[in-house]
Amino acid sequence: MKYLVIGAGLSGSVIARQLAEKGHTVEIWERRNHIGGNMYDYIDEHGILVHKYGPHTFHTTKKTLYDYMSRFGEWNHYELTCGAVIKNNFTPTPFNYKTIDQFYDKEMANQLKAALETEFPDRNTVTVVEVLQAKNDLIRTYGEFLFAYDYSLYTAKQWGISPKEVDPSILKRVPLRLSYDEGYFDDAYQVMPKYSYSMFFKNLLNHKNITVRYGIEALNHIEVSADGLQLLIDGEPNTLKVIYTGALDELFRMDQGKLPYRSLRFEWHYEDRNSLQPYPVVAYPAEAYTRITEYKKLPQQLVEGTSYAVEFSLPYDPSSEQEPYYPVLTKESQIQADTYKKRADTIEDFYYCGRLADFKYYNMDQVLERALEVADQIG
Repeated sequence: MKYLVIGAGLSGSVIARQLAEKGHTVEIWERRNHIGGNMYDYIDEHGILVHKYGPHTFHTTKKTLYDYMSRFGEWNHYELTCGAVIKNNFTPTPFNYKTIDQFYDKEMANQLKAALETEFPDRNTVTVVEVLQAKNDLIRTYGEFLFAYDYSLYTAKQWGISPKEVDPSILKRVPLRLSYDEGYFDDAYQVMPKYSYSMFFKNLLNHKNITVRYGIEALNHIEVSADGLQLLIDGEPNTLKVIYTGALDELFRMDQGKLPYRSLRFEWHYEDRNSLQPYPVVAYPAEAYTRITEYKKLPQQLVEGTSYAVEFSLPYDPSSEQEPYYPVLTKESQIQADTYKKRADTIEDFYYCGRLADFKYYNMDQVLERALEVADQIG
């Protein structure tokens, strides 16, 4: 059986590998000049390994997923730490007891920490939503402080909508810690590549049954037939099984409206100094940009100087050369996405998968798990 996979990111590459190992012939169309999707990394001119499309760390609670990644690369344990700047102070994110100590006097800080442990017994983390809805006035005031100086500003800037419109799952992605723990994740497996993500993808796609073609804009070659039941390739009925990892609305030429995605713009800098900021990734809620990633700390690299990317969030425009990064999850957008998915489900020998196609804000392990499920379903 011959398969066509559109996109050489994690979803497409994993599906291609799984199918190839079952004896199928797989061709991948990739519009960029490299594999790896948004996980692509490279050594810059200063000898620092950087991620071209923003920071990526792999973390999961599931050993099976970690083991799968380990088939194609070596990994080092790496616990990500992040921060935010509030009132010109660096504070860890998720916000923790150190944050409380920074912005409250000692007596009030102790009262707040005790109140949190009383209101949320036997909990290591709570969401900002829970804190804002707490019975205790002191806890609610703390939540309102964080919401005013971080969550509301960052959410509006990152997503281009008010926090009231965004899906609650987004606000819950970064909880508050009821401890001094500064780790960003709690997963059992938290790793970074020993060498690079690019090396991982090279190994993943190194199979005799896989061919990768670069520089192909799939939407210039594929379209859905008028009856909605077939995929046409260069105007002819499709004879392959096709796995699509792009935005579904673009496949249908946005005939039922454009799904909202956010794009990113990066300003790259190098400075002859050892460190720019105390954490690898820092959010700047009060600035025009969203965050800065200092790559010599992701993972720690013993090099002189520091390369960093200043990140700006902006609405995705399909007619431009922008890249779609994040689906904007609202009640309305998810209903709209479901309409496109139902239509895609009726196309013969057509499958879709990934953050863009599924219109889901997946982490990398969720992308991997979904790709393995789809590969089993179709192979």
